[in-house]
Amino acid sequence: MAHRVTVSLDDDAHAALETLETKAEMGRSELVRRAISFYAANFEAASERPSDNLEQYYQMLSSGEHVLLDVDFLHAFLEYCYADGDPDPAFIEAADRVSDYHAREYETRFEDVGELLEWLSFCGFLEVRDEADGVYHVVFPSEAIQWFMTRFIERSTSSLPTEIEIERGVSKTIIAERSGDR
Repeated sequence: MAHRVTVSLDDDAHAALETLETKAEMGRSELVRRAISFYAANFEAASERPSDNLEQYYQMLSSGEHVLLDVDFLHAFLEYCYADGDPDPAFIEAADRVSDYHAREYETRFEDVGELLEWLSFCGFLEVRDEADGVYHVVFPSEAIQWFMTRFIERSTSSLPTEIEIERGVSKTIIAERSGDR
């Protein structure tokens, strides 16, 4: 059953409708039906402020300090480092320099390791579940990423006011945070 709706458009909305009719190569009624369906399906994104994650992604990318990287490339890089057994010592040295730099940065950025793990989860390196009392269950997508990220976490948290204990499983890791006197 078809229902008729009459709407008034200001000049900007009318111009947008005409432009969409030309681009979409469809009639006005079909275009309006699709626009309403699309708006309904994406109501939250269209009516609310952009998500905090989207804002953080924007900040990370616009600073030039971070880039988008397909996760398969990350896996390929790390697997290459493992190609002959242990990672290349030059790679370890370079990764440790990055970790040590971040330790200085994280000293004022994060209050505890939980905040850091949440940030790394947001970045896509791991999935974290807070078990309470400073105990976190962390899942990594591969053994190479587990090795790389737990080494990073150990080194980059050295300036935080807490100490961590890491218990590695196959792909899961338990990270326990303990108050420290640093």
